[in-house]
Amino acid sequence: MNQLRPLIPLLVTAGILIGGNGLQGTFIALRALDEGFSTSLIGLVGTGYNIGFAIGCIYVTRVIRAIGHIRAFSALAAIASAAALAMALLIDPVSWFILRLISGLCFAGLFAVMESWLNAKVTNATRARTLSIYRFVDLGSVTLAQYMIPSVGIDGFALFAIISMALTLSLVPISFADKSSPALPEAIRFDVRALWNISPLATAGCIAIGLSNSAFRALGPIYGKGIGMSVTSIATFMSVGILAGVVLQYPLGHYSDRLDRRLMILVSSGGAMIACLFIGLFARDQLIYNYLGIFFFGAFAMPLYSLCSAHANDHAQEGQHALVSAGTLFFWSVGATFGPMVASVLIDHLGAESLFLYLAFIFFLFMLYTLNRMATRRAVPVEKRHGRFRSLLRTSIFFNKLATPPDEREP
Repeated sequence: MNQLRPLIPLLVTAGILIGGNGLQGTFIALRALDEGFSTSLIGLVGTGYNIGFAIGCIYVTRVIRAIGHIRAFSALAAIASAAALAMALLIDPVSWFILRLISGLCFAGLFAVMESWLNAKVTNATRARTLSIYRFVDLGSVTLAQYMIPSVGIDGFALFAIISMALTLSLVPISFADKSSPALPEAIRFDVRALWNISPLATAGCIAIGLSNSAFRALGPIYGKGIGMSVTSIATFMSVGILAGVVLQYPLGHYSDRLDRRLMILVSSGGAMIACLFIGLFARDQLIYNYLGIFFFGAFAMPLYSLCSAHANDHAQEGQHALVSAGTLFFWSVGATFGPMVASVLIDHLGAESLFLYLAFIFFLFMLYTLNRMATRRAVPVEKRHGRFRSLLRTSIFFNKLATPPDEREP
């Protein structure tokens, strides 16, 4: 425990940030609906966040290198906190789009600063325990945050204030960390063409995951509201989908390390597609069916990003793994930029159930492409693969490095 003590402030900060971000995503969708925004406009607001996140992924390393970790974190937390409060004062779609874009940019930077800092502090002895705690913090804080919505209510100023308070308070634990300043991170090179050349399947997979999972996170509450769920049921619905993501992460990862990894990508995509079809065609207003369907959706869909990242790393050459990490996150954010917009238009014209039919269609197309790549390119032999499957968060370009044991890193 003494070895982990220096990391506690960073882990507490992570919990506050991840919880605040999870709360904001669900709350903004429900509040926008309550304010009379159309589903298409709500999708556009969600897109603003993902555009900002994509921009943040590209430029955050330059910011950290220019002004250091603590200054970058302080500035970004202050801006994100102000953006949350401004949303209570400027209730219109254009303002919310801009403010969510600013929020996405800030959160990309905040997660990158925190994970870069955490990576600099973690040791070989504490790495596994730190990652386990980090994943527990991620799931626990997002789940608990969902239930603040029915507890506080979506009306009025209260939840905007709570989100702003959380972002401001995230500065407190990190300010109590030891005085040593971590070394500045190395510059990250973004080369989108290079990732496509390394693995077209991983590139397409990250885009498909962005198109699908971002639509669920942004519009899942709108689906729940559209079929008559209460606010508490919506919070549970979203939480079940998120928590289920850990159920098959390691079984799928285990078999992907021993078989053609693309088989597990195919299984994961197929399971997610069937779950989406079940929700879209059969669940309707049956609460237990919705919970069951979203559980299987989360269990199969959430591991796909980690599987695609591992597949890309199988094909990467020495010196390309940092580029793969940056590229997969960037392509995910590109897909996430368009996912909520497309899904929201479908909901406006075809009803709430079309959200999951849209998701099923995305997974179906990705399955077809996966089969095409399996017929086109041979699998990488197990003994020639670079490292093993790792369960990854889509928080920053530094999480992959944090999750990689030293003996698997690039020299």
